[in-house]
Amino acid sequence: MDFENITPGASTPANWIESRNPAHWTEVIGRFPLSDASAVDAAVCAARAAYDSWRLTPAPRRAEVLYRAAERLSRDKEEFAQLMTREMGKVLIEARGDVQEGVDMLYFIAGEGRRLCGETVPSELMSKFAMSVRAPVGVCALVTPWNFPLAIPSWKIAPALVAGNTVVFKPAEDTPAVAHRFAQLLIDCGLPPGVLNVVHGDGSTGALIVNHPGIDLVSFTGSTDVGRLVAHACAESNKRLSLEMGGKNAIIVMEDADLSLAVDGAVWGAFGTSGQRCTAASRLIVHESVYKPFTDMLAARASALRVGDGLDEDSQVGPVINSAQLDRIHDYTQIGLADGAKLLCGGERVSKGSLADGWFYSPTVFADVAPGMRIAQEEIFGPTTCIIPATSLDNALEIANGVRYGLSSAIYTQNVNIAFRAMRDLSTGIVYVNASTIGAEVHLPFGGTRATGNGHREGGHVLDVFTEWKSLYIDFSGTLQRAQIDA
Repeated sequence: MDFENITPGASTPANWIESRNPAHWTEVIGRFPLSDASAVDAAVCAARAAYDSWRLTPAPRRAEVLYRAAERLSRDKEEFAQLMTREMGKVLIEARGDVQEGVDMLYFIAGEGRRLCGETVPSELMSKFAMSVRAPVGVCALVTPWNFPLAIPSWKIAPALVAGNTVVFKPAEDTPAVAHRFAQLLIDCGLPPGVLNVVHGDGSTGALIVNHPGIDLVSFTGSTDVGRLVAHACAESNKRLSLEMGGKNAIIVMEDADLSLAVDGAVWGAFGTSGQRCTAASRLIVHESVYKPFTDMLAARASALRVGDGLDEDSQVGPVINSAQLDRIHDYTQIGLADGAKLLCGGERVSKGSLADGWFYSPTVFADVAPGMRIAQEEIFGPTTCIIPATSLDNALEIANGVRYGLSSAIYTQNVNIAFRAMRDLSTGIVYVNASTIGAEVHLPFGGTRATGNGHREGGHVLDVFTEWKSLYIDFSGTLQRAQIDA
């Protein structure tokens, strides 16, 4: 795939980045520009120039572009999934799900084009009408990660556009091909020039965008450490900011749980996308009465998972994204061993035969983990999970809430009273009962508490990020009415 410039006014770049297949590192997927300050400025200026025309386009007309894009993406689902697996590594069944999430989000947000609802309320004065409406924010910088290279961009781009904003989009440097192809699809479906602009690059490019004076809003998904830097930069220039950051998610397994179902959920949550999800189930808090049977079942299942190229339909766990992430995951294995955790399976790189030139890591399970160990506190972002014993529901809830993150959590129980206590007391933005920590649906709010984010939500309430509230008062009394004073 060769780069085609889709930012009006941008020049041919001097430097390029290569997108490579993490399952076969010698395979180059495509070449993309490392955008410099002039390219970023061109993208922001194009978005600024297109803003007035786009915000004045009726919202239902803006939504029609998204509807056409949903239709096109649904038609091209397999093409996108194949490209995603080659570029990011996740197994095909998951790549298809990633694309489907983009389809779902486009359809969902297209419907909002006729429901950008405000409120009408009674005025406190006679012959006066009061209401509120949503207005676009302006030029939005959207910075997305590599683990969901189509779904997460769709979460941000679609609502930003339907609300009447224009966009500067920077995808992760590890997955430029999928993101660029998605942006081109949107443009092909009718976006006017300058409404959606793509810049490619690494963190330095992201910093140029975040600090650009022509940006009104930044929506960032990535690590908590980088998100903190973005927050500082936005505070300096008073930019509106939405952050979606890390997670250290727990599944609680109570003594009355269906253990087979709980193990299914743990395997899916811990090793889906090779553990490279902010919602991954990296902690399994298991009641002591079922600790041994659960542990034995999970270790057997994890050991039997097939690691391989995601394009192979028999593969269950694909590669991790790059060599640096592979090293990070293995470093955490050594940390866990040094802290006294018991390694049940995995804990090693996989590099034999056809996997020799890829970044593969074996599904890893630690048992007898103390809640304060680093592997139970820090986000690993790989196919590693740890089992922590608990003596009671109160103890399990205390452990689950005892991390700095608050994204997703789950509990397996047949007791409705326990389930409702957990739903009330788990301090996370998402709670599942008898399901894993992954699997959010696009029409519900997505986001977390504490170090996971800054309070905004994507998905169901995402328009609150990409719109401003405007209050309107219409006085038809023909006289001067003074609120509060003349009441």
